[in-house]
Amino acid sequence: MRTSIATVCLSGSLEEKMAACAEAGFDGIEVFEPDLVGSDLSPEEIRARATRLGLSLDLYQPLRDFEGVDEATLTDNLRRAEARFVVMNRLGIDTVLVCSNVATATVESDEVAAEQLRRLGDLAASYGVRVAYEALAWGRYVDDYRRAWRIVERADHPAVGTCLDSFHILSRGHDPADIAWIPGEKIFFVQLADAPRLTMDVLSWSRHHRLFPGEGDFDLGGFVATVAGTGYAGPLSLEVFNDTFRQTDTHRTAAHALRSLVWLQDQAARRADDRADDRADDRAGGLATISRVAPPAAVDFVEVKAEDTSAVETMLDQLGLTFRGQHRTKPVRLWSAGEVRIVLNEQHARDLEPEVAGIGLQVEDAVAAEARAGQLAVAPVPRRTQADEQRLAGFAAPNGLEVFLAERPAPGVQPAWTHEFEHGLAPEDPGCYLAVDHVNLVHTWQEHDEAVLFWTSVLGLDAPPATEVASPQGLVRSRVMRTADGGVRLPLNVAPQVSPEYPEHVALACSDIWSVAARARARGMEFLPVPDNYYDDLAARLGLDAALLDRLRSHQLLLDRGPEGEFLHFYTRRVGRVFFEVVQRAAGYDGYGAGDAPVRLASQARLDRVASVGRGRRGRS
Repeated sequence: MRTSIATVCLSGSLEEKMAACAEAGFDGIEVFEPDLVGSDLSPEEIRARATRLGLSLDLYQPLRDFEGVDEATLTDNLRRAEARFVVMNRLGIDTVLVCSNVATATVESDEVAAEQLRRLGDLAASYGVRVAYEALAWGRYVDDYRRAWRIVERADHPAVGTCLDSFHILSRGHDPADIAWIPGEKIFFVQLADAPRLTMDVLSWSRHHRLFPGEGDFDLGGFVATVAGTGYAGPLSLEVFNDTFRQTDTHRTAAHALRSLVWLQDQAARRADDRADDRADDRAGGLATISRVAPPAAVDFVEVKAEDTSAVETMLDQLGLTFRGQHRTKPVRLWSAGEVRIVLNEQHARDLEPEVAGIGLQVEDAVAAEARAGQLAVAPVPRRTQADEQRLAGFAAPNGLEVFLAERPAPGVQPAWTHEFEHGLAPEDPGCYLAVDHVNLVHTWQEHDEAVLFWTSVLGLDAPPATEVASPQGLVRSRVMRTADGGVRLPLNVAPQVSPEYPEHVALACSDIWSVAARARARGMEFLPVPDNYYDDLAARLGLDAALLDRLRSHQLLLDRGPEGEFLHFYTRRVGRVFFEVVQRAAGYDGYGAGDAPVRLASQARLDRVASVGRGRRGRS
């Protein structure tokens, strides 16, 4: 199906929005009236510009508060409508969105509303315009798409049809199944938006918290599959009111928006195919599909980049990882233990403190996964390789993280790329460390929703509901992107500000955390300090015996326990913008010790203050 987007979704001038939409690859746009009014281009110039950019002008919106009024108001409404039809003719737009009345309606009568829409249809037809009538979720009398359709049926005019908007339907909890009874030719337009489930008035929810498909909680795949099953052949258009998107880079948001729509069509097509298993005529046509891939199976490696990675190497040695060699052609070193592999990269890193710069993921079919990323217009990250070196497909996540894909090796076999590292040591204890448990990433608030879509659409990760954790600087919002089996877990954090106070970290899963901690301390590691108050509270909450409590305290270990199991973990101190966590899960525990996060954040903040004071004293000496 053709793709479209309302100009209200984007920041900037109308001209900037049009250019960004064309560059992203949209087929057309909806012209939001305030964008036209604020432009110094004439309608004819806008039409010509759209033609040069290869964009169709699909919809003019909105015409508000039309039906359900007295005769005098209707006369004025027809005058308003005619003025807009004249402008639409100059623009070359043939469809206008008419929202159900929220302000001036005084007559609650489907018959009156239908008769007034019929008169509007007569006027519209004289200008070659179609009327797409939409039920707003907060409409005074018409707030259900099924009632809007009954009014359109009663109007019985060829120039009057309906507009289906996923937000107005799904936010009110209306069942979209009845869309199947609307003839496709009478659906004049379809608008799409996702949203988180919120408890608030629907108008504020709509105006500030809509999201692009794949970022919220609505079943848009099922919605679009139902629409497509009617035979609807018009555009699928995004109409997303969101304070973040209207403040961020226009071109980036447009690309992000199109990615969501490509992904959604693929989801809907597969839903339609599933329905067609029983009814061959229910298969939806016209929906674009992209390469199908299984979610990644495991984290292959984590890359830490810095001008000088020696402090990270010291930390890895203390934790019991082994130096496995220097890359034969690059200033890159590999440390590993079991299925944990940490790559330390010093190339092109002038003045850079240690940070998580990349992550490798093991997939069943790297070629298909790379093709899917390309179909979703994800920016590739090429890396120079020699003829005898393993090529890893790479692309960039929204926060700049480089993501690489490698074929999953057979059990017990190390990935092929590890053989490019030379002069390393044999591992000390390959049985203790299991795998990378999770990689905790930090995003700005502008990047977060885009990142959720990136990980779900490109790699098929799930996105459970977000949680919030208190820190000394404010609330940290966290949403974990993961596979169903937990083989890949990527908590995405939105901190009050992205700064050294909010470093990223790599969590390593092990089978014996007590021996790991003891070995690390014997090798001189200074753990992130845990206050005595934490252990006093732990004893009160969990009723721990004194011996276990003393053991936890002496190793600076933290404990989370619940009905689903137990989680032991400890943190290193940070180096630059990275630190490590060692974890041990027991009895099916599937969380991340969220209750311990405020303790970690407070401890890191104390150390940062001490370090800041020390730097200040040295600067004055």
